[in-house]
Amino acid sequence: MGSRQGSAAFGQPWQSSHLLLLVPAALIVLITASDILAPTDIILGPLLVVAPALTAWFEGPWTTGGMGVMAVAGQALSGWHFGTLLTRPVIVQMIALAVLTVLVVVLCVVRDRRTRQLAQVRSVAEAAQHVLMWPLPSRLGTLQLASVYLAAEDEAEIGGDLYAAARTDSGARVMIGDVRGKGLSALGEAALLLGAFREAAHQHASLPELAGALERSMARYLADFEPDDEAEERFVTALLLEIPDDEPLVRMTSCGHLAPVLLGPDGQVTEADLHPAPPLGVGLQGSGGYPVDVLSFGPGDTLLLYTDGAVEARDRDGAFYPFSERAARWAGHPPEALLHHVERNLLAHTGGHLGDDVAIIAIRRIAIPHPSHRLEHAVQSGALGRGAPTGAGGPMAGG
Repeated sequence: MGSRQGSAAFGQPWQSSHLLLLVPAALIVLITASDILAPTDIILGPLLVVAPALTAWFEGPWTTGGMGVMAVAGQALSGWHFGTLLTRPVIVQMIALAVLTVLVVVLCVVRDRRTRQLAQVRSVAEAAQHVLMWPLPSRLGTLQLASVYLAAEDEAEIGGDLYAAARTDSGARVMIGDVRGKGLSALGEAALLLGAFREAAHQHASLPELAGALERSMARYLADFEPDDEAEERFVTALLLEIPDDEPLVRMTSCGHLAPVLLGPDGQVTEADLHPAPPLGVGLQGSGGYPVDVLSFGPGDTLLLYTDGAVEARDRDGAFYPFSERAARWAGHPPEALLHHVERNLLAHTGGHLGDDVAIIAIRRIAIPHPSHRLEHAVQSGALGRGAPTGAGGPMAGG
């Protein structure tokens, strides 16, 4: 599962460097020597405050305080050299230098505390991400998968976008969705829908029936937990996919979600023609209102599923990110490498600031098993011996 790794490094605890300490120490020696050697009408002692201020950039409060003590000692050495150590100007300069050092140390303490808090928040966010949205497997039957998630809110690892995949006896089912809203406020609906999909993906023979089950789960949640004045404002767009092992196609049911993009091995881009139903949570009952669209999906093809944050991302001039065009540049790459390039290119387009959460899934068809291989697999797994129904209309086993 991807994330903004480049920016994450800035939130790590400040790293100490003994070599960098030579810089403020050398400044203290240089300024003190220059103050001693300079004419008496030129006073360089106040510049010693640069040393503790510089140390605070890469060290903690104790080291910064120690550098401040060295700076005060340098000021005292200069006053002792000129025989003015106990005069009012030198004493005032030493006190001022000590006070500024204390202020810098206090800022270091506040910064380090803030850094620890951010690290704790990030740790909790990562744990919540793994609990709610399990990483997609890199291989699922005849498919290679990869995913990336970019949260719009600073310091967040998860928000209102979601995805999940499940393996069935005859293929794989995948869902990608987008909760109305973004960030942490949308976690309730996201968690509900992920749990409902993982349970229902193995229990319903068709995508319309699966969509109907997810709608009923959303309706129960909204009725029990959402305020009445917000009931009509909470919904989820979702795209449900069924990819059979033995057919070069993908079946899709869109609940108000964006159509996927198909990348051919040669970089040809095809946008699926969908007939979307209303989003989940608006009260559509029964499975008859969920159309099923079919798209050719053969070996070597890559299917890209995404949320609207990917296509509505803007640069500083307001231009939208050309998602399909840019993704086609890396059509020949494996899914993980393809998404790596898209992620970097998207963040470069937006300057690292996203207006909405972004979730992208890349699915590549590797091959379609030969009929004899499928028969051998069925015998080895014991499916034929158990008398399990074969055929598209039979119930799907769990797990």
